[in-house]
Amino acid sequence: MDKTDILKPLMDVGLGPLILDGGLATELESTGCKLQGDPLWSARLLHTNPQAIKDAHYRFLCAGADVITTATYQASVEGFTRHLDITPEQANQLIMSGVTLARETVKHFMTDQPPSDRRVPLVAGSVGPYGAFLHNGSEYTGAYAAEMSVEELKAWHRPQVHCLVAAGADLIAMETIPSVKEAEALVELLREFPDCKAWLAFSCKDGQCISDSSRFSEAVQLASRSSQLVAVGVNCCPPGLVKPLLDSARRQKRPGLSWVVYPNSGEEWDTYSGWRKPENRISSIAELSLEWMKQGSALIGGCCRISPAHIAELRRQIHGNMSGSDASQHGQGRPNKE
Repeated sequence: MDKTDILKPLMDVGLGPLILDGGLATELESTGCKLQGDPLWSARLLHTNPQAIKDAHYRFLCAGADVITTATYQASVEGFTRHLDITPEQANQLIMSGVTLARETVKHFMTDQPPSDRRVPLVAGSVGPYGAFLHNGSEYTGAYAAEMSVEELKAWHRPQVHCLVAAGADLIAMETIPSVKEAEALVELLREFPDCKAWLAFSCKDGQCISDSSRFSEAVQLASRSSQLVAVGVNCCPPGLVKPLLDSARRQKRPGLSWVVYPNSGEEWDTYSGWRKPENRISSIAELSLEWMKQGSALIGGCCRISPAHIAELRRQIHGNMSGSDASQHGQGRPNKE
């Protein structure tokens, strides 16, 4: 089936935005998994503890996620062969297993207690930036892109994308992309998989620019040239940056292309002391979600430190508001007199 056929009814404005999951790796860490400092991050668990991944997926589904994202953000053939001492063929199978685990969890969830008011959840195959493999902090700056060609970046990402598509991901989540050049490579690579749909989410340094200091509006203009992208947006940035970023690029986004937003909690990571809350209060993703919906966001969720409890709150906020709006349009919420 063409992926467009799958996505069209799910992105029906009348049903509200798709609720994405939260931070898979930080959710795994909350249950005792040791991931910090690991060059494979959560992808290692595909090899060592796949059940932990399925359990985390299940918690997000129970919380109300319409989309769960595979544990393949930091997965690569080169990374797996280097750090797990396995063959390239085994590495390919391990990447594909990320989709299998997610699909099995969706099937389990829908069999256990199929909710009457829920859409069948989708599986998004996660593709992180090349800098995540380098494991040197450059995924937050995109500095490596200056020393690589578009073709080199395409060659790097090709095996992972191929595995995720072959394994049956409903769409590809190209996420936390820090540079326009890497985004260009991914958009070009997508053409090699003509039946595949994807979203493209950038990491951003402020309310105007992505991590490599390019304008977010420039990045959105690039994304708008792709007919295979269903959404473009931002992830793993503080929640307060989302509105100004979307505002800055609203004229560059083509009709039919949605916004996807899934910021982190707004906390900052410190290598020595761990997660730190800023001095001033941070508005939650649930509190800000209605504003993002007004801006046209069709996929909303969270990234690092966003737990199933936050996703449940997000779902209640969005669908509670929509129910209230429906009631208002049909008698301002008053019961019918009969």
